[in-house]
This record gives sequence, structure tokens and C-alpha cells, in this order.
Amino acid sequence: MTNQTLGLEKHLYDYLLSVSLQEPEILSQLRQETAQHPMARMQISPEQGQFMRLLVQLMQAKKTLDIGVFTGYSALAIALALPPEGKVVACDVSEEYTAIARHWWQKAGVEHKIDLHIAPALFTLEQLLAKGEGGTFDFAFIDADKRNYDSYYSLALQLVRPGGLIAIDNVLWSGRVADPQVQDNRTNRMRAFNQMLHQDMRITLSLVPIGDGLTLVMKK
Repeated sequence: MTNQTLGLEKHLYDYLLSVSLQEPEILSQLRQETAQHPMARMQISPEQGQFMRLLVQLMQAKKTLDIGVFTGYSALAIALALPPEGKVVACDVSEEYTAIARHWWQKAGVEHKIDLHIAPALFTLEQLLAKGEGGTFDFAFIDADKRNYDSYYSLALQLVRPGGLIAIDNVLWSGRVADPQVQDNRTNRMRAFNQMLHQDMRITLSLVPIGDGLTLVMKK
């Protein structure tokens, strides 16, 4: 995991931010607080958050999923990009981490747009399907425990509409997926997941080398 785009030397990364980052102050403040957290490496990079905001705005999305909340940066970024009637269904199991998220969502004035479910994400996604919400979401972001990526993807694909977009984080896994010397279970699981996506004929995809690798999946 990384909280900046992989493979860029510091001077180039700093330049990239200096000429492209238009981060709202509220997001910057949340990111600075999260940087002090013991699990700060779980934070997505600001350029990735901005990229996803742009995608959501281009799609004119109104209903989105956030699978893996942590301190709330991705959900806040998306909520800020949604229209007043927009909605983020956010999934996480940690009351501790999401307490930080709730504080910043409230401070940003978007708490009413975010429906937080404290429960295993698989349960929440299955409940959404059971309630007839399949094919009703415009956008989903997956950034949670990697052992369940296959299941999160399968359920998210059922929940998004045709033409909807799923963004999947950490697919380059700090570069380990490309190193044949690395054979631990989590890396091999991510390699298998990437191969599965590549062969899935139900989607159109593009792996974007931003942050720790972000695969974009459009449902046909």
C-alpha cells in the first residue's frame, strides 16, 4: 500500500501535485490528520482521490458505493463531487476508524449524503441486492481487505448499472505483483485477481498506474 503514486521520484511527484492537485481544504485537513495515524499507509493518494472525483462528475453519478472507509477520505471525496441528492453507501467494520470519518463528513457538511454501514461489507452488499438494489449504483470503489476482493467485485458488479464504473485499489500492490520472486499468499491472490479481471468478458477495463494501481471496470 502507498499513499502516493508508485514509481515517481520525489521531485517529479511534487511537481505533479504542484500543477494538478486542486484538493478542497477539508480533504487536505483530513489527509493531514490521517498522516499521523498508525495505519496511515491505508490512505489513498490525493491525486487518486481527485481522479475519482472527476470520474464521478463526468458520469453525473448520483448513487455510489464505498467498500472500505478507513478515516473517510474516499467517501468524502466522492460525496463532495455528488449533486445535493447524491448518496454514498459506505461499508466498514471499524467504529474507531469511522469515528474520524464521521467527524470530517459532518464538518464538510456532507454527512447526510453518506449512509455508513458498520458490518462486514459482504453482508451489506448482499443485503442491498436482497432489497432489490441490483443495477442501481453508478459507481463503486473497492479498497478493503484483499482476501475478499473477488467477492466484493462479484457483488459490486451486480449492484452497478450497465455503463456503471467500479474502481479497484491496490492492484499493483506496491509493485510486488510484478516481481516473480515474491510468492506470498496475498501477492499471489492479487495476481490471480488481476488475471481474472483481464479475462472477464462482462466488462471493459483499464489499469491506471495512479496511487498503488487503480483498475477501472465498466460494466457492459
